[in-house]
Amino acid sequence: MRHLYGIALGVVMALAAFFGGGWGYDRLLRLPDTSGSVSALPAGGGSLLSNSSATVSLAALAAVGLLAGLLIAVPQISPLAPGLPGLFFLGWTALYLTNVKHATDLIPLETHPFGAGWEAMLFNGILGAAGLAMIVPIFIPSRWRRPHAEAADTVAGEAGDFLADLQASAATEPPLPVGATPVGATAGRRFAGPSAAPTRATRIVTGRAIRPGMPRMPRRSDRPPGS
Repeated sequence: MRHLYGIALGVVMALAAFFGGGWGYDRLLRLPDTSGSVSALPAGGGSLLSNSSATVSLAALAAVGLLAGLLIAVPQISPLAPGLPGLFFLGWTALYLTNVKHATDLIPLETHPFGAGWEAMLFNGILGAAGLAMIVPIFIPSRWRRPHAEAADTVAGEAGDFLADLQASAATEPPLPVGATPVGATAGRRFAGPSAAPTRATRIVTGRAIRPGMPRMPRRSDRPPGS
């Protein structure tokens, strides 16, 4: 399902590049004067901030570039989203290099600003450069896996490393002495000596262990009468 959404986003990216990018690029290429004087420069060589046509065209191109950047950079998005339109741009550029007339004849709405701007981007190599950048996520293996699957692989790898360390440390521990008993929760790491092993002479009396040689508490039956 993630890759199906990526295909849909790739179609949206291609349409945005054709309509938004082509329209904005065509408007930027229209100069107010072609006489070769200073006024032939956009906005007469002054600031473009006061030229609404130039700012709107730049905004359209910036929006298309932002969409392409998000599709390339966000790891949760399928690599097909930027990769498919990138391959489409590269394919059209390759066709242009081999057969210019055929490549230009395939451009739809060539008499409109959309098609004229697309043709200009094709001639100037912008489509080829954009296509090279957009196919990069296809060659990144992590982009083809789900984010939570990658996190699970990381946890599994850390658990495997931890178990390997435990096995290596257990192999280097000294052997258990004869008659020794493991002490505490860290069995296999600390051992008590032979004297710590329980004996048959140990008796439990009123919750306390009595060993041979220890004074015995007087019983009620051992007391003299009347005491």
